[in-house]
Amino acid sequence: MSVGAYERVKLARDNGRPTGLDYIRNLFQGFLEFHGDRRYGDDPAIVGGVARLGETPVTVIAIEKGHTVKERTSRNFGAPHPEGYRKALRLMKQAEKFGRPVICFIDTSGAYCGVGAEERGQGQAIAENLMEMSTLCVPILSILIGEGGSGGALALAVADRVWMLQNAVYSVISPEGCASILWKNAQKAGDAAASLRLTAEDAKSLGVVERILSEKELGKKEFYDRLRTLLAEELGVLAKEPDLVGSRYERFRKLGVPGGIKEQK
Repeated sequence: MSVGAYERVKLARDNGRPTGLDYIRNLFQGFLEFHGDRRYGDDPAIVGGVARLGETPVTVIAIEKGHTVKERTSRNFGAPHPEGYRKALRLMKQAEKFGRPVICFIDTSGAYCGVGAEERGQGQAIAENLMEMSTLCVPILSILIGEGGSGGALALAVADRVWMLQNAVYSVISPEGCASILWKNAQKAGDAAASLRLTAEDAKSLGVVERILSEKELGKKEFYDRLRTLLAEELGVLAKEPDLVGSRYERFRKLGVPGGIKEQK
């Protein structure tokens, strides 16, 4: 049975879905977390550090929402502050220095839009990530595991490969926000969701993502085993890419062009 766009949004937001830390704990070995952006402080909405994928050292960065009310409150409901994005960039530049691939897990309704975040340079922090990731000289693979909201998600998605889970969403604005702007009525969120083309299938058809990941056995060992194998295979392919930065540039130049990115099942 077909699932509507707004139903996908609800599934992406379900607090029973695996979060970034769940992926880190089940996919990698020896994870060592790093804290702080060396400018202001540490943002618990973004978790990052070094780990091993099999025998391959990698840098892992994840937006973490948490499951319980207490966890979600402590993680700011997965809405990163500028220091979170600066921490992520610090880790990516460190990965470049030591030749480690970067793997990002994205799940956010958007970057935090409070006064403090704006005063500390939220827009600049996101812009710096976009610029620096575009020229990073190591492979980058980003996976949308739940919500992919606006620049808050894009700040970790300027990658060589972008994948989406089957019921994840990726959009410039939330359906409620879009409905409030267009119709002055958040109750029309369902209509907005259908128009925003935010589902994984929509993103794949536009070339925004290369692969849709099945959610069969989501959260179980079998699911993580399949994903670990796919990650290892893809990193092996990217390691052989002779012009990683040039290919990444071409990838983003082709966004929205039908058939512009080679499809993968």
